[in-house]
Amino acid sequence: MLKVGLTGGIGCGKSTVSHLFSKLGVPIIDADEISHHLVQSGQPALLAIKEAFGSGIFLENGELNRVALKAMIFETPAIKQQLESILHPLVFQEILNKINLLTDVYCIVSIPLLFETHAELLVDRILVVNCDEQTQIERVKQRDNLSLEYIKSIMATQVSSAFRLKHADDIIDNSKNDTALAEHVKKLHNFYLSLSLC
Repeated sequence: MLKVGLTGGIGCGKSTVSHLFSKLGVPIIDADEISHHLVQSGQPALLAIKEAFGSGIFLENGELNRVALKAMIFETPAIKQQLESILHPLVFQEILNKINLLTDVYCIVSIPLLFETHAELLVDRILVVNCDEQTQIERVKQRDNLSLEYIKSIMATQVSSAFRLKHADDIIDNSKNDTALAEHVKKLHNFYLSLSLC
C-alpha cells in the first residue's frame, strides 16, 4: 500500500487537505488525533506525563490541562523535548498499527512534524501543504486566538518552509481559493491511485 505523508507548517491547511482526501474515500491516519487519544484518562501516556511533570498540569477531574502544559512548554522549551520523548514513540507505533489494518491501495498519514520527528521512514511519498508566512499567522490567530509572539515561537520550532519544499515529493499551494485546492487534491488523488497500481 502506498503511504503518503502529509505535512506542512502551522496554519497551512493540513486539516483542510486531509478532509478533501477523506471525501474522496481515502483513509486518513492523523498523528494529532492519535496524540490526543493517547493522553485521555486511563491511557499509559497520561501516567507517564504525570510522573514526568507532576499533577500541576492536570485538572481536578484528572484530565490533562492543555493550557497549563502549553504555558510550561512556552516558558521552558526543554519540557517540550521531554514530552515528545514520551509521546512520539507511542504515536509512531499506533500509526504503524493503523496502517497494518488497512486494505486500501493508498492512505494519507498526516504528521505535522514529519521532518522534525524524522518520520520520513514511515511513508513512501511526502506531500507538503504550503502557504506564505503572513497567511499562516493570520489563520492561526483566527483559529486559536493566540498571540503573535506565541505563534512565532511555534513556527520557530518547525523546519523552514524552504526545507519542507526542498524535501517534498508533491506540493499543494494553499494560498488560493478552496476550488483550486479541491481540484489539486483530486489530481493528486488520481496520481496516487495510478502510482499504487503500478
